Amino acid sequence: MQYKILIAEDDEDIRELLTLYLENEGYRVITAENGVEALSAAESERPDLALVDIMMPKMNGYELTRHLRAGSMGSIPIIIISAMTADSDKIIGLDIGADDYITKPFNPLEVTARVRSNLRRFYKLDRAGDSDEKPETLTVGELTLDLKRIVLTKNGVEVPLTPTEFKILSLLMEKPGRVFTKVQLYERVCGDEFFESDNNTMMVHISKLREKIGDDGKNPKYLKTIRGLGYKIEKI
Repeated sequence: MQYKILIAEDDEDIRELLTLYLENEGYRVITAENGVEALSAAESERPDLALVDIMMPKMNGYELTRHLRAGSMGSIPIIIISAMTADSDKIIGLDIGADDYITKPFNPLEVTARVRSNLRRFYKLDRAGDSDEKPETLTVGELTLDLKRIVLTKNGVEVPLTPTEFKILSLLMEKPGRVFTKVQLYERVCGDEFFESDNNTMMVHISKLREKIGDDGKNPKYLKTIRGLGYKIEKI
């Protein structure tokens, strides 16, 4: 399968550089120089992953990410690439639904590695449940995770998740009561080595998951923080 990658970036040199490296990896690349053009391309081309710059004309990367998440392709991996390096910028990007965040200047080899990692993670999930040895659904209390359809429901009502959120929840729900450290979660979910700068990334994903499943952040019913250790999903 030849994956299609959408690059939304207003800098022509960066578009050409990323296109060169991604096409060399065998991907089909679609480019757009502003957010409006990128959204139109996404709707017509149906990419498998999007690389999104934040500072773009007509529609910025934050708005584009929100539109992509709200549309029919809401589950595709989205990686933000931005010159905005503050933790608050990264948190905003992850908070609105991005799966990963890369700061400029970047090594194009890192970008291609992150693309591979996100595609592998997401499309492995898409095949989850094919093995007879694994259950097709995981259930904890009111939460049911359909591993074959990649859908979470709470009391029968579907809860939209990003690919990263789905992977975190599937790992926790597969072993309720087990504590996973931030390093274990990050490296299993993202497939990359954990660095201290990734600490906020996992915290944001957990916070968004709590919000989506209606968990009280101060007294959560499901997603528990084990101080000094990590996270677990409570047996109900």
